[in-house]
Amino acid sequence: MNCSTVSRAIERHAKRHHYSVVEEFCGHGIGTVFHDAPQVVHYGRPGTGMALEAGMTFTIEPMINQGKRHLRILSDQWTAVTKDRKLSAQWEHTIMVTADGCEIFTARDEETELPGRS
Repeated sequence: MNCSTVSRAIERHAKRHHYSVVEEFCGHGIGTVFHDAPQVVHYGRPGTGMALEAGMTFTIEPMINQGKRHLRILSDQWTAVTKDRKLSAQWEHTIMVTADGCEIFTARDEETELPGRS
């Protein structure tokens, strides 16, 4: 499995429910530095990106929009808003790849249906 497997699943889920995925932000590896490789985009072509191996730890943090994927950054250089002024949501999970799936460090108790969750 590689990063695009995760990326494509997020994009397909969003599109299936008539949402768009912001392409300017991505998840990232967590290693000796906070924003480490791999970059985990939330869209893309299957079969691309870094191979996922046991022990890798990374975030997925998609920004999903009600309207189009386009955004703009406000003058504070931090706040992102959708260009079409539709609603948007962003959330994050931290995941570690294991030999037989993954461990989701940030999953809440009610998220038991997530793949790879023990």
